[in-house]
Amino acid sequence: MSTQIRGVFDVEMIPQPADEAAAGRYIGRMRLDKRYHGELEAAAQGQMLGFRSGVAGSAGYVAMERVEGTLDGRRGSFVLQHSAIMDRGTPGLSLQVVPDSGDDELTGLSGRMAIDIVDGKHHYVFDYELPAEP
Repeated sequence: MSTQIRGVFDVEMIPQPADEAAAGRYIGRMRLDKRYHGELEAAAQGQMLGFRSGVAGSAGYVAMERVEGTLDGRRGSFVLQHSAIMDRGTPGLSLQVVPDSGDDELTGLSGRMAIDIVDGKHHYVFDYELPAEP
Protein backbone atom coordinates (compact mmCIF):
# COMPACT_ATOMS: atom_id res chain seq x y z
CA MET A 1 0.00 0.00 0.00
CA SER A 2 1.37 3.40 -1.01
CA THR A 3 1.66 6.30 1.43
CA GLN A 4 1.83 9.94 0.39
CA ILE A 5 3.46 12.67 2.46
CA ARG A 6 4.07 16.36 1.80
CA GLY A 7 6.56 18.78 3.22
CA VAL A 8 9.17 21.39 2.50
CA PHE A 9 12.92 21.30 2.14
CA ASP A 10 15.81 23.72 2.18
CA VAL A 11 18.58 23.29 -0.36
CA GLU A 12 21.99 24.84 -0.80
CA MET A 13 23.65 24.27 -4.17
CA ILE A 14 27.41 24.76 -3.97
CA PRO A 15 29.24 25.16 -7.30
CA GLN A 16 32.10 22.70 -7.83
CA PRO A 17 35.03 22.93 -10.23
CA ALA A 18 34.26 21.80 -13.78
CA ASP A 19 35.82 18.60 -15.03
CA GLU A 20 37.58 19.95 -18.13
CA ALA A 21 38.27 16.48 -19.52
CA ALA A 22 34.60 15.47 -19.36
CA ALA A 23 32.74 18.56 -20.48
CA GLY A 24 34.63 21.75 -19.76
CA ARG A 25 32.50 24.84 -19.70
CA TYR A 26 29.37 23.12 -21.02
CA ILE A 27 28.38 20.97 -18.06
CA GLY A 28 28.28 22.43 -14.56
CA ARG A 29 28.64 20.49 -11.32
CA MET A 30 27.07 21.29 -7.94
CA ARG A 31 27.20 19.79 -4.48
CA LEU A 32 23.75 19.53 -2.88
CA ASP A 33 23.13 20.04 0.81
CA LYS A 34 19.46 19.57 1.76
CA ARG A 35 17.26 19.46 4.84
CA TYR A 36 13.79 17.86 4.56
CA HIS A 37 11.03 18.83 7.01
CA GLY A 38 7.74 17.13 7.86
CA GLU A 39 7.09 13.39 8.00
CA LEU A 40 10.41 13.09 6.20
CA GLU A 41 12.81 14.69 8.68
CA ALA A 42 16.21 14.21 7.14
CA ALA A 43 19.46 15.63 5.83
CA ALA A 44 20.72 14.85 2.34
CA GLN A 45 23.94 15.36 0.45
CA GLY A 46 24.47 14.79 -3.24
CA GLN A 47 26.01 15.71 -6.56
CA MET A 48 24.35 17.30 -9.57
CA LEU A 49 25.44 17.72 -13.19
CA GLY A 50 23.57 20.27 -15.27
CA PHE A 51 23.47 21.92 -18.67
CA ARG A 52 21.67 25.10 -19.74
CA SER A 53 21.31 25.69 -23.47
CA GLY A 54 21.42 29.01 -25.27
CA VAL A 55 17.64 28.75 -25.80
CA ALA A 56 15.66 30.34 -22.98
CA GLY A 57 13.94 27.74 -20.80
CA SER A 58 15.88 24.72 -22.09
CA ALA A 59 18.13 22.80 -19.69
CA GLY A 60 18.70 19.44 -18.06
CA TYR A 61 20.21 17.91 -14.95
CA VAL A 62 20.93 14.59 -13.30
CA ALA A 63 21.69 14.08 -9.62
CA MET A 64 22.14 11.49 -6.90
CA GLU A 65 21.47 12.28 -3.25
CA ARG A 66 21.77 10.20 -0.09
CA VAL A 67 18.98 10.99 2.38
CA GLU A 68 19.44 10.10 6.07
CA GLY A 69 16.96 10.61 8.88
CA THR A 70 13.43 9.48 9.72
CA LEU A 71 10.50 8.74 7.43
CA ASP A 72 7.21 8.56 9.31
CA GLY A 73 9.14 7.65 12.47
CA ARG A 74 11.37 4.98 10.87
CA ARG A 75 15.11 5.71 10.88
CA GLY A 76 17.53 4.96 8.08
CA SER A 77 18.84 6.19 4.77
CA PHE A 78 18.13 5.80 1.06
CA VAL A 79 19.28 7.25 -2.27
CA LEU A 80 17.23 9.40 -4.63
CA GLN A 81 18.03 9.61 -8.34
CA HIS A 82 17.01 12.74 -10.30
CA SER A 83 16.65 13.12 -14.06
CA ALA A 84 15.16 16.39 -15.32
CA ILE A 85 14.58 18.20 -18.60
CA MET A 86 13.25 21.70 -19.20
CA ASP A 87 12.01 21.95 -22.80
CA ARG A 88 11.53 25.66 -23.60
CA GLY A 89 9.87 26.20 -20.24
CA THR A 90 8.02 22.88 -19.97
CA PRO A 91 9.49 20.86 -17.09
CA GLY A 92 9.86 17.10 -16.82
CA LEU A 93 11.26 15.44 -13.70
CA SER A 94 11.77 11.83 -12.72
CA LEU A 95 12.83 11.53 -9.08
CA GLN A 96 12.76 8.10 -7.51
CA VAL A 97 14.25 5.94 -4.79
CA VAL A 98 17.06 3.77 -6.14
CA PRO A 99 15.95 0.14 -5.70
CA ASP A 100 17.46 -1.60 -2.66
CA SER A 101 19.18 1.59 -1.46
CA GLY A 102 17.19 1.77 1.80
CA ASP A 103 18.87 0.58 4.99
CA ASP A 104 18.11 0.09 8.70
CA GLU A 105 14.35 0.64 9.27
CA LEU A 106 13.98 1.87 5.66
CA THR A 107 15.12 -1.40 4.07
CA GLY A 108 12.81 -2.23 1.18
CA LEU A 109 11.73 1.39 0.60
CA SER A 110 10.49 2.25 -2.89
CA GLY A 111 8.89 5.40 -4.18
CA ARG A 112 8.78 8.55 -6.26
CA MET A 113 9.04 12.19 -5.31
CA ALA A 114 7.71 15.34 -6.96
CA ILE A 115 9.18 18.80 -6.34
CA ASP A 116 7.43 22.14 -6.72
CA ILE A 117 8.93 25.57 -6.11
CA VAL A 118 6.39 28.20 -5.05
CA ASP A 119 7.49 31.75 -4.21
CA GLY A 120 11.07 30.53 -3.78
CA LYS A 121 10.10 27.78 -1.30
CA HIS A 122 10.77 24.12 -2.17
CA HIS A 123 7.91 21.66 -1.58
CA TYR A 124 7.94 17.87 -1.99
CA VAL A 125 5.29 15.19 -2.41
CA PHE A 126 6.67 11.72 -1.66
CA ASP A 127 4.69 8.60 -2.65
CA TYR A 128 6.39 5.58 -1.10
CA GLU A 129 5.98 2.01 0.03
CA LEU A 130 7.70 0.28 2.92
CA PRO A 131 7.43 -3.35 4.04
CA ALA A 132 5.46 -3.87 7.25
CA GLU A 133 7.53 -3.46 10.39
CA PRO A 134 8.80 -6.80 11.74
